[in-house]
Formats: sequence, structure tokens, C-alpha cells
Amino acid sequence: MTVQLSAAQMKRRRQTRTRLLNALAYAVLIIIALITLYPFYWTFITSLESTGNIYDAKLLPANLSARNYAAVFTGTTVPFWRMAVNSLVICTAGVSLTVLLASLAAYPLAKMRFPGQNALFVAILTLMVLPNEAGLIVNYITTVKLGLLQIHSGPLGAALNMISQYAAIVLPSLASIVGLFLIRQAYMGVPTELIEAARIDGAKELTIWRRVMLPLALPTIVAFAILEFVAFWNSFLWARILPIDEDMLPLSAGLLNLSGQFSTNSRAVMAGAVLTVLPILVVFMFGQRYFMRGLEGAVKG
Repeated sequence: MTVQLSAAQMKRRRQTRTRLLNALAYAVLIIIALITLYPFYWTFITSLESTGNIYDAKLLPANLSARNYAAVFTGTTVPFWRMAVNSLVICTAGVSLTVLLASLAAYPLAKMRFPGQNALFVAILTLMVLPNEAGLIVNYITTVKLGLLQIHSGPLGAALNMISQYAAIVLPSLASIVGLFLIRQAYMGVPTELIEAARIDGAKELTIWRRVMLPLALPTIVAFAILEFVAFWNSFLWARILPIDEDMLPLSAGLLNLSGQFSTNSRAVMAGAVLTVLPILVVFMFGQRYFMRGLEGAVKG
């Protein structure tokens, strides 16, 4: 009886210790979440105010007004809707081409055998240590050499200028080492027997890639597509460096024009920032299941 009682007491102590540790862990996570989310919450409630000190820490807005959002929506400060369309076009083209190139390039690195395969992959990964700013000058010179910044005239001049300026923003970001790594790791988890069986049946490599590799690596591909959507939607530095028309800027870069040379409507800037973040939250909300599964599959692969 004493032994059974001691065992029951030890079990209760373990359960109590586990609950205390879980409560402590949740408390720490809640604190981290509050610290992380408060800047965005502060930006949101400040964008709803019409007057007051914007630098005060607050939990509720001093007054409510939709004037700042109206100023952004109506285009009195910046062509908001035109820039939103620019961002949508840039994201659609950039994400589609980046995912396509990364998924194609990862296949031979994962499932084909050729001399220098591992050395090539290591060399590609080595480039990850370089900051993005290291390629700005090279990318700018390449963009000029390709003629993407030329001004076209004639009947089709406007259309050609639009396409070339979109291409100037998108092309330098199409090669993604992170995407290549993630998708290659997902491909590595695909059984080689499936590929060999497809080859025995006479399937070509592109058919194997399309019918076997892509469906099995879909969660990782979706996760990478979400990451690329965030990157292209938030593209700022490169778009501001290029000498392109103001109307061709993406939303995140174009909202800088809300800050004037002599005065700045800070609340309108915050309203624009909130509107810029909302599409990212919506995309992540609908794709978070694939996002977590995809990153988990890439790490396990």
C-alpha cells in the first residue's frame, strides 16, 4: 500500500511539474507575442487617429477617424491602386518564375548523378553568405546592358516601357538559393524506386519531374512560394534604386512618397503600411498549413 501510494504521489508530482513548466512556457510565449505584435498594433491604432502625439505608447486610439485611409485610397497623396496593381503583377510574375526555376534546378541536384554534383551544390550554398546588397551594382549594370531601362517610343512604346520596367524589377530576384535548397531537400525525401520505375516505363525526365516530384514536394513548394510572395510584395530597395517611373513602383516602395521633402503625414504613412501588410497576412492565413508542413518536410529531407 505504501509503495502504491508513493507511486501515485510521484505521478501527481510529475503532472504538477509538467503543468507548471507548460504554464511557464506559455507565459514566455505570450510575452514574446505581445512584444512582437505591439509595434504593428501601435501602427494600426495610430493610423486611425486624426490628432494627438504619435510617439506616445498607448493601448487605444485617442480618437477615431478614417481620414488617413481615405487619403491613401483616393490617391490624393500617391496612386495607391496603381501601385497595388504593380505589386500584384510583380508578385505573380516573380513568384511563378522563381518557383519554376528553383523546382527545375533542384531536380538534377537531388536525383541525378553527374561529375561535380556535390561541389556545385556546395558552391551555390556558399553564395548564401553574401548579403543581397553585394549584388546591387552588378545587377544594375546587367539591367542596363540588357536594355531594360531604355525609353521606347512609337505606337508600342508605352507597353514596352511597362514590360521592361516590370522585368527590371523582377529578373534580378529570380534565382533563389534558399528555394533551391528547400526544394532539393524535399526531393531528397522522394523514394528513388519511384523514379526508377517511371524511367523503366519510358517516362522522360521532365515527365518524372512534373508527375512524380512536383506532387510529392508540393507542401515545400507552397511554403517557398509564400516566402517569395512576401519578398516580392515587400520589395523596396531595388525598386527605389532603379530609375523607373513613379507610377511603376510597387506598393511598399511607392508609399515612401507619402513622406514629403518638407513635411510628412505620419498617420497616412502608417495607414499605407497597414494596407501593405494585410495581403501578406491573408496569404499566410490561407497557406499556413502548407507552410508548416513544407518547412518540416524540407528539414526532414
